[in-house]
Amino acid sequence: MDVLADVVTAMKTGPASSGRTEVRGPWGLRFEGSVGAGFHLVLQGTAWLLTPDADPIQLGPGDAVLLPRGLEHALADHPDSPITDFDPAVDFDLQTASQGPGARALLLCGTYRLDRERPHPVLSKLPDVVVVPADPGRHRSLHTAISIMGEELDAQRPGAAAVVPALVDALLVLILRAWFENNDCPTDRGWARALTDPAVVQSLELIHERPGAAWTVADLAADVGLSRAAFARRFTEAVGEPPLTYLFRWRMTTAARLLRDHDRPLATVAKEIGYTSEFAFAKAFKRDFGVPPGTYRKQLIPV
Repeated sequence: MDVLADVVTAMKTGPASSGRTEVRGPWGLRFEGSVGAGFHLVLQGTAWLLTPDADPIQLGPGDAVLLPRGLEHALADHPDSPITDFDPAVDFDLQTASQGPGARALLLCGTYRLDRERPHPVLSKLPDVVVVPADPGRHRSLHTAISIMGEELDAQRPGAAAVVPALVDALLVLILRAWFENNDCPTDRGWARALTDPAVVQSLELIHERPGAAWTVADLAADVGLSRAAFARRFTEAVGEPPLTYLFRWRMTTAARLLRDHDRPLATVAKEIGYTSEFAFAKAFKRDFGVPPGTYRKQLIPV
């Protein structure tokens, strides 16, 4: 069980939207706040990232930006360049947002559709802006993917329409992994530690692989070779909440995904996440989501 991949899959509520954006200076593009997570890749040229409450950040070829909470922001060739609103419906189709006499930049801009109402701690604990700079000595998978996307989008070769969306899907995991590796410290709290501490990650794998099992803290501690107290302390410090609190969170996340993506009976969903009765499951689900599971499923069905 790959915990990070499982978390990202659970957070997604639909396909990503993205498009090639070619600009020539002077240029500036304002991106409205979104319900998903915005992302940008600088494939060629340079750009400045402008956010409301922080200093401008200069970006170069191979740099990746993720805005986990869809913060309003702008990209420009210079912090003082005029800014115009970016309209994905128009600019993605035209593939050219600005044509001035200055230097050319090629960007990939897009949005991931993620569950922002109940974000997983992997997402909610991130800063508003995540920048992974190009570093020839690190994160080879991420930068190889960015390089391939740049070639595919610039050359517009046959098959690019199939290659690029697949790489965009992989990009979210690659950016998150690179961020955690960049900020990893054995004594730090947070998911950088949770995904590298052998005992914690092993217990997370057990929970994710079998969310319906009747886990206790003692059981998880025994499986990872720690005392109950030592395991509970390490897990809580790394993950940010106690083991059984996280177990409940993941059970409800799994239930929501099953209700969203499958038409299994509620009793089957209840059993898969560890509830012996449909009534007990419905009560727990309503307490967490505010509506019964049947209503939640109906709300997802297009009218």
